[in-house]
Amino acid sequence: MRLLLVASTPTEFRGILRRLHAPRAISLAADWARTGTLAGAETLLVANGVGRHRAAAAVDAAWTVLPADRVISVGFCGALDPALGIADVVVGTCVADQFRRYTVLPLTGRAAGSGTIRSVDRVVRRAAEKSKLRAEGGIAVEMEAAGVAERAGALGAAFSCVRVVTDLAGEDLANDFNRALRSDGHFDTMRILRESLRHPAARIPELIRLQQRCVRASLTLGDFFADCRF
Repeated sequence: MRLLLVASTPTEFRGILRRLHAPRAISLAADWARTGTLAGAETLLVANGVGRHRAAAAVDAAWTVLPADRVISVGFCGALDPALGIADVVVGTCVADQFRRYTVLPLTGRAAGSGTIRSVDRVVRRAAEKSKLRAEGGIAVEMEAAGVAERAGALGAAFSCVRVVTDLAGEDLANDFNRALRSDGHFDTMRILRESLRHPAARIPELIRLQQRCVRASLTLGDFFADCRF
């Protein structure tokens, strides 16, 4: 079994990397890549920035060295289902963007929920928008899975999606990460910090809280994959 796992940032792979046997860096036309063995399967981890186009490019770059049997979109997500908590793992049964729905091969493991993952082109900041996406059908929202699913389908590989919650359905985000997203798929951290200083009472604690949540979520994601059998 050959696995390709695609995320937006290496931070999302922190827990999985701990579970990867004999990891080593490799050079690809992508921001970051590591190869090794995960749960007995030859595995390639690739991170290439935020958004469906960056994620699709990551799949194509990875395919030059590892034509995978299964391609898995992994990483952080926002909860749409109010029952989901921070660091809860969500397994996609479907990925849906604005235009189509993608077939998903579910994974078994210790997940808090399963359902449709909504894939959008922006960070969803407002609880009201999350509620609308929930009403349209969705358990969680993220930004890359549709791009991964599209390329996996075109290349004839099975596709799965596993996400872990870093913000709740009922939460508004004070920081506008969309304004800080650069064309290269990375967030401008200096811009985020500058803008947070304009409203420090709300925005700086949120940044600290989000960073702590991301660490916890990434470790939980690693635990999930350690228990998977492909």
